[in-house]
Amino acid sequence: MKFKYDVIVIGAGHAGNEAACTAANLGSKTLLITMDMNKIGQMSCNPAIGGIAKGQIVREIDAMGGQMGIVTDKTAIQFRLLNQSKGPAMWSPRAQSDREEFIREWKRTLENTPNLDLWQDTVTQILVKNGVVIGVKTLMNVEFDAKCVILTAGTFLNGLMHIGKVQIEGGRVSEPASYGLTEQLKSLGFVADRMKTGTPVRIDGRSIDFSELTEQKGEDDFHKFSYLDYTPRPLQQLSCWITYTSLKTHQLLEKGLEVSPMYNGQIKSIGPRYCPSIETKIVTFAEKERHQLFVEPEGVNSQEFYLNGFSSSLPLDIQYDALRTIKGFENARIYRPGYAIEYDFFDPTQLTHTLETKLVKNLFFAGQVNGTTGYEEAAGQGMIAAINAHLNCHGGKAFTLNRDEAYIGVLIDDLVTKGVDEPYRMFTSRAEYRILLRQDNADMRLTEKAFELGLATKERQDLLQEKKAHCERITTFIRNKSVKISEANSMLEPIGSSTLKHGGKMIDLLLRPEITIQLLAENFTSLKEEIAKITNRKEEILEACEILIKYEGYIDREKGIADKLKRLENIKLKGRINYETVNSISTEAKQKLKRIDPETIGQASRISGISPSDINILLILLGR
Repeated sequence: MKFKYDVIVIGAGHAGNEAACTAANLGSKTLLITMDMNKIGQMSCNPAIGGIAKGQIVREIDAMGGQMGIVTDKTAIQFRLLNQSKGPAMWSPRAQSDREEFIREWKRTLENTPNLDLWQDTVTQILVKNGVVIGVKTLMNVEFDAKCVILTAGTFLNGLMHIGKVQIEGGRVSEPASYGLTEQLKSLGFVADRMKTGTPVRIDGRSIDFSELTEQKGEDDFHKFSYLDYTPRPLQQLSCWITYTSLKTHQLLEKGLEVSPMYNGQIKSIGPRYCPSIETKIVTFAEKERHQLFVEPEGVNSQEFYLNGFSSSLPLDIQYDALRTIKGFENARIYRPGYAIEYDFFDPTQLTHTLETKLVKNLFFAGQVNGTTGYEEAAGQGMIAAINAHLNCHGGKAFTLNRDEAYIGVLIDDLVTKGVDEPYRMFTSRAEYRILLRQDNADMRLTEKAFELGLATKERQDLLQEKKAHCERITTFIRNKSVKISEANSMLEPIGSSTLKHGGKMIDLLLRPEITIQLLAENFTSLKEEIAKITNRKEEILEACEILIKYEGYIDREKGIADKLKRLENIKLKGRINYETVNSISTEAKQKLKRIDPETIGQASRISGISPSDINILLILLGR
């Protein structure tokens, strides 16, 4: 059997699904190959999408015409906008999803995407000829021809699970690992290594005493992931719950450290610093008497609960005994224990910013195979890889996002410039322009770019233009509208805000922290009439207007800084200097510049170990 495709995507996880839909929606004939059609979009760890900085990535994916936000909105059983006590640069949407419904919705989406075929099989070989990918071969001995291939194998490459001394080969519990691809790619010159991640025990909800836990309800307002105009969250909304470990819990866990794969040498790879196992927590934070845990429902019609914060690879009996010392879990029954998993990844400095490999043309890597952790980071990579695979097939300029344009741009630049020495997780602190990269304005930043590519639909483009027009009209009105002292003070006095001594503009009132557009509309009929002209997505548009006005100074300042630094991004470096002949920079700098081969001076400046003086020397050599 021989089949011909433009783009083949290996793996139907979060990176693979987004990649497959993106390539197909752009018009490429696409094939998605997965080992199990019933586990498409499986949430291997917690049943949630979004969170700090991750939520911004999902909104960016949606703004560009991706699917993760839509699937999450349709399957959410709880939604929260995190960090609302802080500035809007920190606001991050997060949703619990019904795990089974999430899979079903992704499957429906993929099966109904034009230009996209699915095939259940295991890829055993990537076919390469003269340094160019030409297709794949599978376990069923089927060969598929392709112009481009995107590898999104997640944790399945030589995956090995650990539960105490028990070791089970697999990419996820009860699912086989994938063998052969790592070895083949290494034979082509790729550098691979091992990483580790983990997941906690799953609990029978009928055995939990919820009266001992603190309830954490979701929010029921206009916020959602997708910018499309629809009502989100059709499923029943459920609460999460909070509990804590105790000193007794820690004592039991400590007894098991000598048989812990993490501490007895059984696991040799590096785990995620920011999502540590419970045994790592009690060692690293030995002074803490308790650790917070989140009890998360797996679905509307499921009794399965996920214990967030209790990831472990300890033996089953230790996990079980320790669990029963936690308040509310004294009589807990479990469905399965937590486990750690080791898997292969490839040094991401072997990629360009398009996520195409430097060694093999038209071969792309996306997701955990690049050393990242998290569904959202994976999906963002899948989308960028697929856009560029499509462009490679049909012609067009490479598509990349800068650090001041998207969290996805920060993510990819960090990966290909700095590499990873631990599983990479996105945080707002990684983005130097986070005031520009807010969750409310991802459509303003990215939808037009995606529309020009042919990825974002006309519906999205029209919604964006409508939002822009309303924002411009409302903000102009507020800036220019004069207010009388009597009108203003009748609003200010009841809320304890200092009164005016003379008239002014409406914007002067809105710039006060305690004043909102909604409050102004309740007190000024003229503004209320302007707002009434917004017929759809009123709350979303008003939130965007208020942020633009209140934070204008910060936004403009950050734009100015970004524009200045962009000059370095415009100075091309790749292929212009033989680093071996430059004696005035350090040996470390020479080695890293040669290995990473940065495209621009800006990228070179972000390589770890490259000093400002090294950059100055490069600029001099370039005649700048």
